[in-house]
Amino acid sequence: AWSAPLPGVSISLLQLFLLVGLLILVFWLSSRTKRFLFNRFLVHSGLDRSLQYAISQIASNVVLVVGIFIVLQNTGIHLEALTVFAGAVGVGIGFGLQNITSNFISGLVILAERPITIGDRVEVAGVTGQVQKIRARSTVIVTNDNITTIVPNQKFIDSPVTNWTYGDKRVRFRIPVGVAYGSDVELVRQTLIEAGEEDPHTLEDPAPSVFFVEFGDSSLNFELVAWSNEMSHRPARYRSDLNFAIYRKLQEAGIEIPFPQRDLNIRSEVLQTENTRGKKDRPERESS
Repeated sequence: AWSAPLPGVSISLLQLFLLVGLLILVFWLSSRTKRFLFNRFLVHSGLDRSLQYAISQIASNVVLVVGIFIVLQNTGIHLEALTVFAGAVGVGIGFGLQNITSNFISGLVILAERPITIGDRVEVAGVTGQVQKIRARSTVIVTNDNITTIVPNQKFIDSPVTNWTYGDKRVRFRIPVGVAYGSDVELVRQTLIEAGEEDPHTLEDPAPSVFFVEFGDSSLNFELVAWSNEMSHRPARYRSDLNFAIYRKLQEAGIEIPFPQRDLNIRSEVLQTENTRGKKDRPERESS
């Protein structure tokens, strides 16, 4: 009974159980291959950690695909027999699995070209955070609020991606600062440079610099430029620390931070003319 073909198909119940068991084994081997390569075999190879992950993921996918073909052949399901079935459902698969296939291929492209790697800080499709995992279909990104976001791999191919740590991890930060008219501009420049140098996460090379941007409506506008290679994962914190230091330094130096203001000039001649017109109009209204 176990060897008898099932109604409507050419495989027996025993072959069906064998097929399911072998497929589970293939998926397990694929997962174990990835873990073995990434955590043991390649860990002392000297390669970049993100490259080790890419190699492990590709090897895992190869084991999975080859294993499925071997299982199908050894359970009596010949691939030639699937030609008719594939033609019948090909249209449905083309539409129903279009996104899954596209994301899978995009994942292979990401692993091959490596536009992003594990640990990179990226901005894509409105999501900003650190890349934690690159899977076959999606990429796991953790934001600064410790929120995990699953982004389809296709987004990294067909959408603009900002990678803060691609190639060179040094990032330049620009902090705008406005001071009151009449301030000593040389003192302002020195004060801003000291504020940037005091932060332990600011690089010494390139050193912090200051630009005199423009003469604003109510202030002289400067810009502190500082470089950092440690704070690319927390830009808001670094900007906040610099702003605190700038405010403290300006207060110590007696440099005023202005607020928007407008001068209102009233011409007395205009008021007198308006009052005279008003007096002339009153008798006419009263007589009428």
